Amino acid sequence: MKSEMIWGTNKKFIIYSKSPREFLILLNFNKVKDTGQKIKPKIMIKPNIKIKPKIKTRKEIEEISRKLKKEGKVIVTCNGTFDLLHPGHVKFLKDAKEQGDILIVGLNSDSSIKKYKSKNRPIIPEGSRADVVSALECVDYVTIFEEKDPRELLSVIKPDVHVNGEEYGMDCIEAEVVRKNGGRLHLVQLFGDFSTTKLIQRILDAAQE
Repeated sequence: MKSEMIWGTNKKFIIYSKSPREFLILLNFNKVKDTGQKIKPKIMIKPNIKIKPKIKTRKEIEEISRKLKKEGKVIVTCNGTFDLLHPGHVKFLKDAKEQGDILIVGLNSDSSIKKYKSKNRPIIPEGSRADVVSALECVDYVTIFEEKDPRELLSVIKPDVHVNGEEYGMDCIEAEVVRKNGGRLHLVQLFGDFSTTKLIQRILDAAQE
């Protein structure tokens, strides 16, 4: 049984310490110049909220999808590289979320992007891209896939709705596997003149000025 007592918090964390004085020293550890004595912190710092990871493996997302379906949740999927996230991406993801209860984003791995885009892409590595996308409130889960297209992933998730950009049309490459498993397609209109390729070119042009 822990002997420490709770003397206060710093908003995000509960700090366990032996005395009010030790709590103040710990809270302002980097600011205190003269504490009178050196104290080796014997504390536990616990977050007030539980951090629920959104980034899942293929196996984990399969199990999650199966459980969500049993609960009667409407699963929505979409996929993409999401390299250099811009307002067009955010609008697309928000629209996707509005189609159901849970939004699962399939994220192209670095190797899959190099296969169909360019050896110089992506700009941002997959781990960081996954972190950025998962930070959006509208996104419930992110899973990285190695294939050139998401059909294998979709056959595992079996979404109720799969969202794509209107430029791909209702006969997009994902259509058959989505409909085969009882799902439907939803197309989102392009938002503004945003694209990662154009953004990269603007950055290059700006660098030469």
